[in-house]
Amino acid sequence: MGKGRRLAIGIAALLVLIVIFFVASLIIWRSSRFKDVVDAGTVPVLTVTSSSFADGSMIPSKFTCDGGDISPQLTASGFPANTKSLAWVVDDPDAPIGTFTHWVIFNLPTELSSLPEGASARPENLLHAIQGKNDFDKIGYGGPCPPGEKPHHYIFHAYAVDRLLELPEGATKSELATGVKGHVLAEGKLVGLYARGR
Repeated sequence: MGKGRRLAIGIAALLVLIVIFFVASLIIWRSSRFKDVVDAGTVPVLTVTSSSFADGSMIPSKFTCDGGDISPQLTASGFPANTKSLAWVVDDPDAPIGTFTHWVIFNLPTELSSLPEGASARPENLLHAIQGKNDFDKIGYGGPCPPGEKPHHYIFHAYAVDRLLELPEGATKSELATGVKGHVLAEGKLVGLYARGR
C-alpha cells in the first residue's frame, strides 16, 4: 500500500472518530437538558398553585414574551418541617433543542413560600434569595416564547431543600441540580401552556 493511500485512510479514520465524538457529545448534552433536578417519585410531593393561571391551563400573555414578561404568582405548600430553603425552576420540555430553562431561583426562605407576580423583577423583596441564569442567558425570569403555533408545556417546579445552597447569582439549572443532590426533601409542580399568536 502506498504512502499516500495510507495517509488518506488515516485521515478518513480520524474524521470518523471526530464525528462519533461530536454525536456522542450531542446525545449527552441533550439528555442532560431533559433531566429534571430530582427523579420523579423519589421524594414527597409539594402542593403548587398559582392565582395567575390554573394547572393545565393557558398562561396569560402578560407572563410571556408577548406581554409584560413578568413572573407569575406562585405558591408552594406542604413542605417538611426541616426545610431550610425553597427553590424554583421553570422550564419548557417541548423546546426544539431540548428542555429550555426559563427561571432558576433558590435559597428562598420558607416565609416566601408564596411569590407575588413580578417577584423576579424585584430582587429587593426576595429576602436574600438568589436568581440563576436562564437559557436566554439572562439572570431572572424569562417568560414563555415558543416557536410555531403548537402550545408548549411550561413546568413550574418547586423544591423544598434542607440547606442553603452555596451557589452564586447566575448559577444554571445544572449547577442547581448538583448543589441540591441528596438535599431535596419534597418537590411539586404546576403546568401551564402557551402558544404564540393565539
